[in-house]
Amino acid sequence: MKIRRVVAGTGADGKARFLSDGAAPRSVEFTTVPGFAAALLWATESTDTVGAGAAGDRTGEAGFVPAGGGTRLMMVRFPPDAVMMRADFDAAAFGAEFGRLVPGLAETFEPDHPGMHSTDSIDYDIVLEGEITLELDDGAQVLLRQHDVAVQSGNRHAWRNLGDKPATMLFVLLGARRAG
Repeated sequence: MKIRRVVAGTGADGKARFLSDGAAPRSVEFTTVPGFAAALLWATESTDTVGAGAAGDRTGEAGFVPAGGGTRLMMVRFPPDAVMMRADFDAAAFGAEFGRLVPGLAETFEPDHPGMHSTDSIDYDIVLEGEITLELDDGAQVLLRQHDVAVQSGNRHAWRNLGDKPATMLFVLLGARRAG
């Protein structure tokens, strides 16, 4: 997934500057699931500041799920679910690749319930292209189309692409503390 990322900030002189303009540094294409791709576009931690001398690019060191007060901006392209239902699909190889390429997020998935996961975050989920189904743990589902937005609050869920075309989503995760 080729994504251009432009980053602006404040220089030591207090003036706005373009700090970088190029390919997103943590963009991955999965080999075990053709068409599945993810990119971590930006990461902040609760201690980050803005302005001259602010924290720089943390995407290279960050996991894909933020701690309390942190944020993550990521884009994911989901191929149709049929890609994972093919006869030669190797679930173990996919699990290993997922853990290596998407650390922090991979650990939130439940092995006994494919796709189901929850994170300690408030998530703003925006469909950029295609259609995708949001499934909750009780089996309730809602179909989301281009430009639809879902907001989730640490709930257990799965994304299902029941169609025949890829779906691309933008996710903003705001790290939070889990109640209880």
